[in-house]
Amino acid sequence: MRTSRLSSALLYLLITVVCVAMLIPFVLVFFGAFKTQGEFTANPGAWLPESFGNLANFATLFDRGFGQYFLNGVIVSALVVAGNLVFSSLAGYTLAKLHFRGRGFVFALVLATMMVPIVAIFVPQFMVAVQLGLVDTLFGIALPMLVLPIAVFVVRQFAHSIPEDLMEAARLDGAGELRIFGQIFLPLLAPALATVSVLTFLASWNAFIWPLVMAQSQSTYTLPVGLAVAAQANRTTEFGVLLAGAVVVLLPVLILFLFLQKYFVQGIAATGLK
Repeated sequence: MRTSRLSSALLYLLITVVCVAMLIPFVLVFFGAFKTQGEFTANPGAWLPESFGNLANFATLFDRGFGQYFLNGVIVSALVVAGNLVFSSLAGYTLAKLHFRGRGFVFALVLATMMVPIVAIFVPQFMVAVQLGLVDTLFGIALPMLVLPIAVFVVRQFAHSIPEDLMEAARLDGAGELRIFGQIFLPLLAPALATVSVLTFLASWNAFIWPLVMAQSQSTYTLPVGLAVAAQANRTTEFGVLLAGAVVVLLPVLILFLFLQKYFVQGIAATGLK
């Protein structure tokens, strides 16, 4: 009994240490958002800002157009999430519940695309965007991420946990595939769709290289690109402004996860995603 209690205590201690270590960077970012440039360059520097009421960094951030960058990021992420919810659910249903020749090969192709580095297809994607006239548009930034392989994989894996008997019973009652998909399959897919929403939102929200190339003017900059621009002044990085932007960028991610965490955990557990 004592050995068991000691093991539990050590386990909880280890978990606490790991959690604290993971939270330290976020705490430092939050503190840094209220520091002045002088506090960053002082030697020695201070852990805490002189005043938490100093909102000059946030004011400077939005004076430099960060509100437009934020709106662009929301629009692009909304397009990406919506596209993946629609297309991944359709693809997941097809690959998991419809039997056709070559189904395994198609799924293997989906898995193969997950292993291809983004830089390998970067140039062909940009050439397609140029041909379609989508350069310097928000839709052009969102287009390559409208159907992400990881979203199709998550839905397909979760779909295997939905009993086939439900589908067969509906077919015997004369229901078509679209009706089965809309009235039976989708309502049971909520945990997987929550997982897809979080994963695809993060992929779009944090994307930097593709928006940097596609956005030819500041009016189409998304958050990561806009943050890099807004934090620069006289060829010097203003660290307080940079960290204030990081806090603003982090808030929507936290809010989304808090609303969907229950379904997100269920979806991760059901698909076996690591």
